[in-house]
Amino acid sequence: MKAYLIKYGEIGIKGKNRSMFEDTLARQVRQTLAGLGEGYTVSKERGRIYAYCPDDHDEDAVIDAMQHIFGIVGICPVKIYPCTDPETLRKDMCGYMDEVHPDFTGTFKVKAKRINKAYPMGSMDTDAYIGEAILEHCPGCRVDVHDPEVLLDIEIRDRVYAYSRVIPGPGGMPVGTNGKATLLLSGGIDSPVAGYMIGKRGVILDAVYFHAPPYTSERAKEKVVDLAKIIASYTGPIWLRIVNFTDMQLHIYDTCPHEELTIIMRRYMMRIAEHFAKEGESIGLITGESIGQVASQTMQSLLVTNDVCTLPVYRPLIGFDKSEIVDISKKIGAYETSILPYEDCCTIFVAKHPVTKPNLNIIRNSEMRLGKKMEELMQTAIDTAELVKVSGALGKSAGRRAYTR
Repeated sequence: MKAYLIKYGEIGIKGKNRSMFEDTLARQVRQTLAGLGEGYTVSKERGRIYAYCPDDHDEDAVIDAMQHIFGIVGICPVKIYPCTDPETLRKDMCGYMDEVHPDFTGTFKVKAKRINKAYPMGSMDTDAYIGEAILEHCPGCRVDVHDPEVLLDIEIRDRVYAYSRVIPGPGGMPVGTNGKATLLLSGGIDSPVAGYMIGKRGVILDAVYFHAPPYTSERAKEKVVDLAKIIASYTGPIWLRIVNFTDMQLHIYDTCPHEELTIIMRRYMMRIAEHFAKEGESIGLITGESIGQVASQTMQSLLVTNDVCTLPVYRPLIGFDKSEIVDISKKIGAYETSILPYEDCCTIFVAKHPVTKPNLNIIRNSEMRLGKKMEELMQTAIDTAELVKVSGALGKSAGRRAYTR
């Protein structure tokens, strides 16, 4: 049979809650693989999660799909054999080496684990017995118990599970195990990375995007939807609110000191995002801010921004250099989309000399000039927001779009 052992990390130390995390991860694997076709099954077996596949499955598609499931730290293609006697196991493992590592001449180590206590040979004896067989069967190979090129894991259960490849997964926690938050998503590099990083901790994501037609094009909106698709390929479907922010921006531009435009606009974005967050039962906001990266991201600016929020604001990139953020953006496949030359509303009304150390009282006084009209414009923006359900980006694994909420 063909199968994959799914390895997880932090879930293994969750104590009494462990089964809940395991069940969530197994369910997400099951839903993802169902998107690839029929014949896939997923099961929990004594602290292990296995995905069983049809003989004609596309291994690359399966691995690609599972590399987009948070909570998985390793994907191990497994060969399964009947559990009979040591001599048969010896032959099976030599056959395994021929199939998986043909003409092998490197270093190896055998690591057996006997879960089935009825099996007549213990774990350490099995290590030596199978290691001896491989030495005879593969001329030129040698044993290295400290740093082998191939580590052959053998688990002896009701059947024998053998694997020697561990393909890295994304890590983290299964989506849905740590609540929900709302991401302020722009067309830049930072916010998609911030959403990915919070999603990796098991958080369900909603998102809000601020659009400013005709100053921003329809293609700018499509770009943000494409970025949401990339994030959703890891987190499952995202409900994206597209807010028309033009009239609010123009009123701020006409009324407030231009050096304060960015910080005041940011405060109103946070107010609107928090409105939708509470409406959608999110328990936090997420932004892609990094200290000192731009004028609105100095310590003083972040203090003034936070003033309008009652929900916690999570900033996973707060201490990152830009190069570090770019590396993650490339890793998750968002970078090429993020750098497309379509501006969003955060970049078209930028003052030549924005204030970098805003005073909270001064900013509040400036906002008072906006008057009742601003309240009306804000309510209109909320009432006319477009709601879009965004599923995962297309790719080799259509199954990555299959998560349910």
